[in-house]
Amino acid sequence: MKFLKQVVFFFLICAQFLFAESENRGGILGDLFPVEKDEAVYRGNLFAGATLFLLQGNTDEETLNILIGDIYEADGYTFTAKVFGGYFVKDAMALGARAGYSRTKIDIDYSILEDIADVSEHRQYVKNGFFVQPLLKNYLKVFDSKNLYFFNETSLSVEYSYGISQSDDGEDLSKTRTRGWTFEFGINPGLSIMVLRNLSFETSVGLLGLSSTVMEIEENGETRSEFTYNIVNFTINLLALNFSLVTFF
Repeated sequence: MKFLKQVVFFFLICAQFLFAESENRGGILGDLFPVEKDEAVYRGNLFAGATLFLLQGNTDEETLNILIGDIYEADGYTFTAKVFGGYFVKDAMALGARAGYSRTKIDIDYSILEDIADVSEHRQYVKNGFFVQPLLKNYLKVFDSKNLYFFNETSLSVEYSYGISQSDDGEDLSKTRTRGWTFEFGINPGLSIMVLRNLSFETSVGLLGLSSTVMEIEENGETRSEFTYNIVNFTINLLALNFSLVTFF
């Protein structure tokens, strides 16, 4: 919980700084073009949107050879649905929230170390997650245009997830249940392009991520364990871009 308190404190400091009125900011912020009343990011406007993500894959009928064994059959998917919205409390600055649901399912038959241990298993894994994400979003009007904006989204996500993993080697059946909470602080810069007067296409990338997870594990309904792990991520993954359509009104 110490990690969460530090993130919330930092988030509040950022919000206080951004809310502070200053007529002579100077630097990049001082050179931004003013937002006009007919623009989508003008104070008093609202924005909303939704995103859907689906990643699905499966093997063909032929055996897939890997370095230490074979995969006879595998299929699975990851699905995420999100809705979000917010209110512009100032020109080009909005407070909002995002909420969503995710589900991951994997079913695989495999054999590894056939010449040594001859391990063959059928494994199934299902995980469901629900999350809410308060956010602070700042648009930067660098050019004198009403169709192109840079933006940065600062957010704090709280997620609850639960899942079950089951493995069957033909003799023993093992089940592992997991439940956990994840708190994540992130900074996501991006680009917003107005494709219509009140409709924009936005893309962003994660620049900074701090996360803390508390996980409870139950093995075959008998043994239980709990652990906590923290992740600090300063890398930029250009292969994991976020895309969304946003409506302003």
